[in-house]
Amino acid sequence: MSRSAISKTEPRTPPKPRVEVQYVFRRDGVPAKAVITKWARAALEHGGNMELVVRIVGEGESADLNRRYRRRTGPTNVLSFSYAGAEERQMAPGLLGDIVICAPVVAREARERGVDPRAHWAHMVVHGIMHLRGYDHIHARDARIMEQMESRIMGRLGFADPYA
Repeated sequence: MSRSAISKTEPRTPPKPRVEVQYVFRRDGVPAKAVITKWARAALEHGGNMELVVRIVGEGESADLNRRYRRRTGPTNVLSFSYAGAEERQMAPGLLGDIVICAPVVAREARERGVDPRAHWAHMVVHGIMHLRGYDHIHARDARIMEQMESRIMGRLGFADPYA
């Protein structure tokens, strides 16, 4: 192979993040795996060789996880479980974590707020991943940063600003 052929090789396309979608709860209005994967990849922005799980559950599993890990009663819309610790990173270096989305809660919230259910689903995926990426909304300044990022991602996905 000539020297000029070697120097003109095309740059490699970075790998897309791997998203595993698990359906424990199925119902009309729950987005398809391809749609959830698209939203997740948008939230990962240049995530490279990362992996995460998006688990769709009912109210029972959501309430159990919420009680066990957050010490709160009842189901919630989305929970994030990061694999950010040093030990976890050594065992699974590309694994970002899991997000658990409660389908009945998301449907109810969309109905009560009068928002497009698909937009609310997309927002829950994006919001959960922002937590996995280390963002939170405990303090007002951090909440503004997280909300701005979520709004930008939602806009790129073709949805309105969920905080407007």
